[in-house]
Amino acid sequence: MPALEGDLADQLPVALLTFDPLEDRILAANGAAARLLGPAARPGQRVSACFPAQGAAMVVFTQAVLDRGQGWTRDIAVNDASGVPCEVEIEARLLPGPGAPRILALLHDLRERQRRDLEREAQGYLRSGIEGWRRAEALFREIEQENRLILNAAGEGIFGVNAEGITTFLNPAAERILGWRAAEIVGRNMHSLVHHRRPDGSHYPDEDCPIYAAFRNGIVHEVDNEVFWRRDGAPIWVEYTSTPLLDGAQPVGAVVVFRDVSRRREAEERLRLALAEVDRLRQRLELENAYLQEEIRGDSHGEIVGRSAATQTVIRQVELVAPTDATVLITGESGTGKELIARAIHAASARRDRPLIRVNCAAIPRELFESEFFGHVKGAFTGALRDRLGRFELAHGGTLFLDEVGEIPLELQGKLLRVLQEGQFERVGEERTRDVDVRVIAATNRDLQAESRRGAFRRDLFFRLNVFPIGAVPLRDRPEDIPLIASHILANVGRKLRLAGLTLTQGHVQQLCGYEWPGNVRELENVIERAAILSREGRLRLDLPAAGPPAGPHPGRGAGADAGSGRAPPAAPAIETEAERHERDRANILAALEACGGRVFGPRGAAALLGLPPTTLASRMKRLGVPRR
Repeated sequence: MPALEGDLADQLPVALLTFDPLEDRILAANGAAARLLGPAARPGQRVSACFPAQGAAMVVFTQAVLDRGQGWTRDIAVNDASGVPCEVEIEARLLPGPGAPRILALLHDLRERQRRDLEREAQGYLRSGIEGWRRAEALFREIEQENRLILNAAGEGIFGVNAEGITTFLNPAAERILGWRAAEIVGRNMHSLVHHRRPDGSHYPDEDCPIYAAFRNGIVHEVDNEVFWRRDGAPIWVEYTSTPLLDGAQPVGAVVVFRDVSRRREAEERLRLALAEVDRLRQRLELENAYLQEEIRGDSHGEIVGRSAATQTVIRQVELVAPTDATVLITGESGTGKELIARAIHAASARRDRPLIRVNCAAIPRELFESEFFGHVKGAFTGALRDRLGRFELAHGGTLFLDEVGEIPLELQGKLLRVLQEGQFERVGEERTRDVDVRVIAATNRDLQAESRRGAFRRDLFFRLNVFPIGAVPLRDRPEDIPLIASHILANVGRKLRLAGLTLTQGHVQQLCGYEWPGNVRELENVIERAAILSREGRLRLDLPAAGPPAGPHPGRGAGADAGSGRAPPAAPAIETEAERHERDRANILAALEACGGRVFGPRGAAALLGLPPTTLASRMKRLGVPRR
């Protein structure tokens, strides 16, 4: 740098560099360059080291100076001697002379220029005298007044905090929402006063506070589900935005704009509860509809058919008990129409407009008994993905028919007894006690009184169920009902199968009345439907096992008919005691198990061989003491 060597160059306030652009090497630098750029501005050092991360921009600028002979730019930044980013203006000129090209660069610190501009402006105010100061003061006062009017008029709460979390201002809306006056809260820690606890009442550490996070990381934070605490300790649901205040690039505080959304949340909660109630009612209606559809699809006669004394007795009993809410226990063999009697009681009661819910107690697994009867809440056990109504809730206001009630496990009978006695229960997984208004009708083909004496059935539950007993008489003990029931079934089957003109002949009636009907009315239904399917040209083809004469007189047959035929009347069947019948049943089950290799379930199991539901066979094995292998 021949023209600027020595003390003269070092005395200049402007940073000067002479460098070889081709070699990327500094040739000379004055003292101002060293003060501005630090140790990198020394002869022999690389020029690019003075402009870190600006290499590409410096190459472009240098090439422009080489092409035009001079140039200037403000697009290249440097780090000053302390490492702080610094904006500079660079003026450069290509020095004349032989040899490699040399460039002389002047670096102006724009911060110094800004300070000089401010000093010049201040001097202008000083020269304008006191009048200028008054104008400036009035301007500042006007700006402050406008800002205050804006803060006061805002409907949202607004407050500010500095970098230590100390409150700096509070607008009137914030005072009204929080219950604090500005004079009481300004200068105090905001988080400890209004944001110290979470909605559940647990401690809210200030290091987790999004308001403070705004001036810690310089990022705007938006929150819509938190609580501010009023001066009186009441919680307020709020949504707020915390915006950082910056001095240059340095956060110095935050401004928080918030609004009270408590009423909106209350409205949303009411809507949520209303929708949940609608969903609960929808589920209940869907389940009720499913049960009612099942009832419609059931093999119901629609009425009790028969003219025998036993049937008329049942009809009178139904008429007596139906108007009351008394618990009814219907006993009788399988297939005798116990469910039909239950439906007749419900249809004649004041509860007929509410559903009749049927529960087959033998078909409910032991571990699901409580859930099936009383319902469960979401998460009560594995697989409980949503709340579920139990049968008692579905039958609320109506009738609950407990079929095969004797199959309920002994250890679970107490839970049933409680709801029968108190009309109260709890869903599985819920502590809330619910009231229920249900009329209970139970049915069984077992002798519950004998089982209660043996301890196989709770005596208190038996007495609770046996308020009004009705016995369903087997079909073999009321043969005079067989023609009427068969005709009624045939009419229904004809409609279902779309077969017209099917009738029963006198021969059919005699054949039906001569059979013992171990399966009772259910077996009779199956026989009639099979005969209708096999019919040809409107003539039924009954498919019955060979049978002796009926158990008693039938229409069209006198007591002495057999005597007139020359045949001896059949011997009366042997009478068995209950113990003998149990032993016979036990031996029959053991034989079936032996034939099936001990298998109970499945198509080759003993249940299929005996024509019984597997659950029923398992229950009988337990009751008769038949071991499972």
